[in-house]
Amino acid sequence: MTQIPINADPRLDLVLEREIDVPVEAVWTAWTTPSSLPEWFVPKPWTITACDMDVRPGGHFRTTMRSPEGEEFPNVGCYLEVTPNRRLIFTDTLLPGYRPSPKPFFTAVLELSPHGQGTHYRAVAIHGDEETRKSHEQMGFHEGWGIVVDQMVAHIKANGG
Repeated sequence: MTQIPINADPRLDLVLEREIDVPVEAVWTAWTTPSSLPEWFVPKPWTITACDMDVRPGGHFRTTMRSPEGEEFPNVGCYLEVTPNRRLIFTDTLLPGYRPSPKPFFTAVLELSPHGQGTHYRAVAIHGDEETRKSHEQMGFHEGWGIVVDQMVAHIKANGG
C-alpha cells in the first residue's frame, strides 16, 4: 500500500519533530498498547483514567484525561491508518466505524522512521481551520506534546525498551 504523503500546512497544522533515542518498535508499542499509553500520554500532573483501543482502520480509541483538579475530559475517535512501526493516523473528526463527530477538533498523524539506533519522530496535528489550529497552539501544543514525548521515552527506557 502506498502511503499518501502528509505535507503540513502551517496555516492549519502543528508539527512536532525530533530524534529520540529509543527504537521505532518500542515507540509503536507505547502508542498502540492500552496499558502503556496511560503511563505517558498526558503531561504530568494530568493523568489518563481510562484507555481503550481497537488499533485498526475504523477502530476506536477512547481515553479519559483527568486534570490536577479532578475534572475529566473524555476523548473518542477513529483510527484512519495503521501501518505498524511507520504511521498511525487517528481523528476525533470521525467516531468509531467512521461515523461523523458532532464536535471535531483535529486529526493526528504519527510518523516514525529509524534513525541510527533511535527514531525520527514526527507528529502532525491537522486542523480544519486556522482558528482551531491557533486554539490548539495556545492550549500549549508544542510544550505539551514535547513533554509527552519525553515522558514516553522515559517510560520506554524504564520498561527495557
